[in-house]
Amino acid sequence: MEHFMREIGQLYEAACSLPDNAESRQQFQHLPSVVADLLLDGFPLELVDGDASNIPVRWVTDVLTELHRKVQPKSRLLVVTVLGVQSTGKSTLLNTMFGVQFAVSSGRCTRGAFMLLIRVKEDLKQELNCDFILLIDTEGLKSPELAQLEDSYEHDNELATLVVGLSDITIVNIAMENSTEMKDILQIVVHAFLRMKIVGKKPKCQFVHQNVGGVSAHNKNMTERKHLLKHLNEMTEIAAKMEKQQSVSKFTDVMEYDAENSNWYIPGLWHGIPPMAPVNTGYSEAVYEFKKSLFEVLKHCKDDQPPAHITEFLEWMESLWKSVKYENFIFSFRNTLVADAYNDLCIAFSKWEWSFRKHMFSWAAEAEVRISNFKSNQPTNLADLLRCLRSEATQELASEEKKISDQLAEYYKKKERHVRLVEKYREDFRNSIKSLTKETDNAIRNTLDKAMAIKKGMTKLKDIHETDTAAIERKVLDVLKDCRERGVDLSDTQLDEEFENMWRETIYELNIKAMDKKDVASNVFKQLRTNLERQGSAVQEQLNNVKDFTKCGVTAFEVHDKNHFQKCSFFKRVLNVFKNTIKQTEEMANNLIGQCKDYVSKQKERKTDYHDIYTRELLVMIDETLEETNNKKLKTNPAFEVELKLHICGFAAKGFQQMHEQFLMENNPEHQLEKFKTQYKSTFVDLYHKKDQRQKKAKEFVNLCLTPAVREYVHRTLGIEIVDAILTGGESVKYSSRSFFQFTILKQLLTEGNVSSYVRYTNSYKYFVKECILDRIICHFTKDASIGDLEIKCLDVITTKIEQAVKTAQTGKDNAALPNDSKGTSIFIENICSILSKDIVIPQDTLGGITFQITAKYEEFVTDLQTFLKEMNKLLRAEFSKGCKIEEKLKNLPFKPQDELFKRVFGCGEQCPFCKVPCEAGGKEHREHHASVHRPQGLGMCSYEGSEKLVETICTTDVYSENKFKNIDIEGKAHPYKDYRRFYPDWNIAPDASIEASDYWKYILTTFNEQFAKEFNAQPADIPKQWKSITKKQALKSLQELFNVK
Repeated sequence: MEHFMREIGQLYEAACSLPDNAESRQQFQHLPSVVADLLLDGFPLELVDGDASNIPVRWVTDVLTELHRKVQPKSRLLVVTVLGVQSTGKSTLLNTMFGVQFAVSSGRCTRGAFMLLIRVKEDLKQELNCDFILLIDTEGLKSPELAQLEDSYEHDNELATLVVGLSDITIVNIAMENSTEMKDILQIVVHAFLRMKIVGKKPKCQFVHQNVGGVSAHNKNMTERKHLLKHLNEMTEIAAKMEKQQSVSKFTDVMEYDAENSNWYIPGLWHGIPPMAPVNTGYSEAVYEFKKSLFEVLKHCKDDQPPAHITEFLEWMESLWKSVKYENFIFSFRNTLVADAYNDLCIAFSKWEWSFRKHMFSWAAEAEVRISNFKSNQPTNLADLLRCLRSEATQELASEEKKISDQLAEYYKKKERHVRLVEKYREDFRNSIKSLTKETDNAIRNTLDKAMAIKKGMTKLKDIHETDTAAIERKVLDVLKDCRERGVDLSDTQLDEEFENMWRETIYELNIKAMDKKDVASNVFKQLRTNLERQGSAVQEQLNNVKDFTKCGVTAFEVHDKNHFQKCSFFKRVLNVFKNTIKQTEEMANNLIGQCKDYVSKQKERKTDYHDIYTRELLVMIDETLEETNNKKLKTNPAFEVELKLHICGFAAKGFQQMHEQFLMENNPEHQLEKFKTQYKSTFVDLYHKKDQRQKKAKEFVNLCLTPAVREYVHRTLGIEIVDAILTGGESVKYSSRSFFQFTILKQLLTEGNVSSYVRYTNSYKYFVKECILDRIICHFTKDASIGDLEIKCLDVITTKIEQAVKTAQTGKDNAALPNDSKGTSIFIENICSILSKDIVIPQDTLGGITFQITAKYEEFVTDLQTFLKEMNKLLRAEFSKGCKIEEKLKNLPFKPQDELFKRVFGCGEQCPFCKVPCEAGGKEHREHHASVHRPQGLGMCSYEGSEKLVETICTTDVYSENKFKNIDIEGKAHPYKDYRRFYPDWNIAPDASIEASDYWKYILTTFNEQFAKEFNAQPADIPKQWKSITKKQALKSLQELFNVK
């Protein structure tokens, strides 16, 4: 029967190689359905071909797929496997335990591996959480037939790894008569268990000792159990050394093992020599006891990891078989289950990370508002406030770090499928949490320092303004008193004349002087010199030779091949490599210059005074980019750094000088007083005529104080709302993980078919991603959504807070009612400002003019205020609904959504040293960089020495081969690809000859071969003939398979 079934499978696989519409193929299409029915009836199906030692993957997959179709959704499996030396009664044990019919007879040996399905009864389904138990019976290890072959050990090891990897429980069958054989089988089995631990799967294990006399005396076998554990520890140590797992030293490091409950002793089946010997009834009794224990273990399997569905079992089987064939167990995201599990973890971590960042940015924005609202008459000073805020920041960070750490721990406790497959990456994500906390801490400290520097800069101006304002207010009251004492009613024209005379005299008496203008350029140059002071005498001499710093940054920056690179003999030998290096360096410099110009523009828009902290921030940006450049080994020298910094600081100094002068002009004390002249005049006239001020003052408070503060609040919080809208809307899947984002970009590039975009994607990945994200945000809010809707959402939040503040402010200390007079109105306004002090910045100078000699009664003022608040809400809603230029809006936001989304999908930013594929590892602080699939190295600007043709092979194949490489990083000396970790220790490129370049990259390299060669100063690659037949449709399908997008 087994031969017949095997040949049916072979015929089916042969037919599947025919075209889809071939008649011969159609004749065999019903076979998987027939065999699926046989499986349901209890017939075994061959999993591993005993003759060819091969899994007929297509045949087994189609049979089990049909089985899944017939029984779905009830297709959950628990897999039980038996392993052991040949002729130790493995098949008999399974037959006795489960009442099945694996083929057995005297002297018969199982070849390959067979699987058999047992339907679980309804009363057990809930306890086991599965619908079927799949039994796998294997051929004996250490068989005499294979012992003569050189690779018999490898064959046994492969078989053990495969079946252990497929199992939930592995029964290791040991014959007690032969201790040497026991030692050999233990080594094979332990090796298999260790490999499964490495990939994250943890099957359980039961040891069955057969042919044991006196099995009832369990305590007498304590010595044997200790002896077995000793052997297991020895074998584990040997296997760990072979697999380079230093952390593993004993068997219990690999899996849970209980010497008492994981060992079973079973007597021989026969009393004497079969077939004439009588059956030993003690055999069945011992097997029955073992079976009861086994089912208890099976019940606990669902707690550790829920049983897989048939489709998941097939995916795991296929990827595991590939790993077995190509000796690639340690790392491979070609395994879709591992890839899915890792991607799910990355998606979850991205959500936690955004929640962390969002909370801390909101806290930092609130802290900035508190600093801006700080009053000099408060009991604490600015230094105390800064200390307090830093302490609060530390507490907030600790709280958020604990929250995200707890979420990670809870994620790994989940019982969902395949979480254990990503156990090895837990520490990477822990490190990423620490890195996130440190990065955020630095950013918040910088934000607080900057806000404090701005506040200190404004304090002197504020003091001058308060002094001048107090003088004006005294004079206004003096003139008012004088006019009233004359006993004659003055007209409005006469009052205006009186006020104007008083104003001119007061301004003259105050003798207001403009603030001194700084030489910003000299301050910037001083900061630059401080930044470069450790660079040595040559750099200091270069700075000393700068005669006129103001002329720096005027003309375009140029990269010079002679002056800007380290001397390297390899450069001279490989001219094309040098040309590409110059090109990359120019692109890096231009991108950095663009970023720095944006930074200067952003600071100018803040309309604050210049502070040296801005130059220091700019230099940090340059240093970080140059460090990244040096990591990519572009071989630039200190002269390049100095010239680039001089260029950037040169144009920055001009921008900062303009910013400083604009600030002085707008904050000129006389100019500031003039801003409030009309307000004081109006108050003067109203006081003289004793007019009711309630409506005017309420309107002024709303229009001059609350409206600009609300606008600023919307501006400040809009960036967060944009990110939230994208991450919760239709675009969310594109940013859910780096893998999905990569898929989106590559699909877009394929659709556009623009070779220059591909070149920028591979050679300037960071800047390409930034531009791509910005374009997507603009596109999204142009076609699918409205920025105005989000602004209105922010408006609703702050107006609700203001309305609540109005209600709360209507009571004084100890909840006492406010007096219904001007004093009550002043207290009411002061209360509102205090309640909202963490949310909005109310301009105090404007507020002073409003509250000056206010006569409005409190209750009437509140009524009018509520009316004007409704008008403000209506006007701002109309303003936001009109729309705006999205590019300008995004550019000016303090929290830039494009930068946040960039952090989310960009990761560490490292690219494969050979093909330039970006690292896909989650978090930032992972121990190793990796990518699921690499691409032809020619796309990473690699070419063959001599012919200068672009390289068409991929990294995973080359690191498996004997091929050699040479590049700038190793000074042009040839080294084997397989030794790549000597030079790139942080990269893990899985050696696998089975992985070919995907059809996507084959199509791209074939289509744009000539253009890539021209861009990279090389010759076109030798394209394999079969690549030329790949279509765009096939390339897209390959991309979907590559990223597991259904």
